[in-house]
Amino acid sequence: MESKYPRDTYNITSEIVLPNDTNTLGNLMGGRLMHMMDISAAISAMRHCNRPVVTASVDNVSFSKPIQLGNLVTIESRVSRSFNTSMEVFLRVWGENLQTKEKFITNEAYFTFVALDDNRKPIQVAPIVPETDEEIKMFDGALRRRQLRLILGGKMKPDEAGELRSLFVH
Repeated sequence: MESKYPRDTYNITSEIVLPNDTNTLGNLMGGRLMHMMDISAAISAMRHCNRPVVTASVDNVSFSKPIQLGNLVTIESRVSRSFNTSMEVFLRVWGENLQTKEKFITNEAYFTFVALDDNRKPIQVAPIVPETDEEIKMFDGALRRRQLRLILGGKMKPDEAGELRSLFVH
C-alpha cells in the first residue's frame, strides 16, 4: 500500500455563525461546533483512505474563547497518523471577527476514524509520512494518544501501554 502525506488530507472549511447556531448568550453552541469539526475531520480521513469512515473517538475538546454571532468559524484538519484501520486527525479551529479582522484560535483536538470496506467492516489504511516539524511532532505523539484513548475506552490495560509507561517510569 502506497504511503500518503498529511498535505494530501488537508481540509479547510469556513462558515458564518448564524442565529440558529448560537446559544442564549449569542455564542456558537459547542454541539454545533463539534458537528462541524466531525465533518471536517471525516473529509480529511476520507481523503487519506478513499473509503467511507466512522468516528471512533474524540479527544478532549476545550473551548478557550467563544465564537460569537456573525463571526467566521474556520476549521483546518489533516491526518496526523494512521494505524492499521484507523486514522488520527488533528483539527485547529479559528474564530474571526470580520469587522475588526481579529483572528483567534478557539480549539485544537484529535478525532479518530476507522475506514470501512464495502461490507462496513474495518479495512487497512495506507501509512502516512509526516514532512514538517509540526507533522513529525504530532506523528510521534500519536501512539501515546492512541494508547491513552484505548485505556480510557477499556480496550487496553495500562500496563500494556509501553509508550505511556516510558513517560512515567525510567
